[in-house]
Amino acid sequence: MEGENKAKTVKRLATLVGCNYAGTHSELRGCINDVRAARDTLVSRFGFAPGDIAVLTDEDRSESGHHRTLLLPTGANIKRALADMVARASPGDVLFFHYSGHGTLVPPRPGHGHGHEESEKDEEAIVPCDFNLITGADLRRVVDMLPQGSRLTVVSDSCHSGGLIDMEKEQIGPDVFVPDAGESLQRARTGRATRRFLPYSVLLEHLAGVSGMAASEHHAADHLLALFGVDASAKFHSHGAAQAQAARRDDGGILLSGCQSDETSADVPAWDEGGEAEACGAFSSAVQRVLAAHGAPVSNRELVARTRAVLAEQGFEGQHPCLYCSDANADAPFLSQEAAAEEVKTAAAAL
Repeated sequence: MEGENKAKTVKRLATLVGCNYAGTHSELRGCINDVRAARDTLVSRFGFAPGDIAVLTDEDRSESGHHRTLLLPTGANIKRALADMVARASPGDVLFFHYSGHGTLVPPRPGHGHGHEESEKDEEAIVPCDFNLITGADLRRVVDMLPQGSRLTVVSDSCHSGGLIDMEKEQIGPDVFVPDAGESLQRARTGRATRRFLPYSVLLEHLAGVSGMAASEHHAADHLLALFGVDASAKFHSHGAAQAQAARRDDGGILLSGCQSDETSADVPAWDEGGEAEACGAFSSAVQRVLAAHGAPVSNRELVARTRAVLAEQGFEGQHPCLYCSDANADAPFLSQEAAAEEVKTAAAAL
């Protein structure tokens, strides 16, 4: 009885972010569609309550009809949504963060290395709609705030997303072999796909245009700190750069990245043939296909291996999804599906 009561109290909380950057030179097509598909799957398969799913997109409010309820996916809003989600969590809860949008690599900031290896390499970052970058250091902070025994699964369909949670252990990636999972698809949509990659030079040019500071004389961190102050990434504050630590042994962070840190993720346009499929992220679509083909619980390791096979079959040969997490979480069911199924049975029996 005690175990059943405990299972009933498990919360499933999600934050979903999609940035299409409409009307800009960096416009993408499929990111908001990715979020809609993810939301439907969370509710129908994994037992998430619609009210426990925060959605942040940059869709046209005048057309969506939700201009008063939708939050723009700015850097501050995304970090606030993640912090609020963690604040609501209790031990054993299941948390999920999906991001579809541009990714970028930020070079080390001269004179701010602090002697840490993590500070001396290019930093993976996602690009909110206001370009206020969220880095691996920020996601590491979110993971470190998790209650004991809870998990945060991050799916990032963006370029250079491998390693996006700082200091998380690589399970599938450039240094760890993964066998072919043997997935098969009918046809590919690689021909007109674009990259979900914002070059550092383009990032600097945009930030300089807003900050009024010369792009050639300043690092992106200088622009971001001037524009956003305390809301800029922890990576660019002196206290954040100096706090690099090893991940906890019981770390609850799980990253499924759309590609390796040195690769790009594809944004795929809609098919021309009668509108058979909407624009989407190649990785997000592959995740949906694998889940649809396998109704039983799928481990995080198996899900990433199968999405790699899907993308290879589709012709995305330069895009290799990765998995970063603890050994135990690598073989745990994606989003704790076994627990979700058991709770549904318990709830049905109580009716």
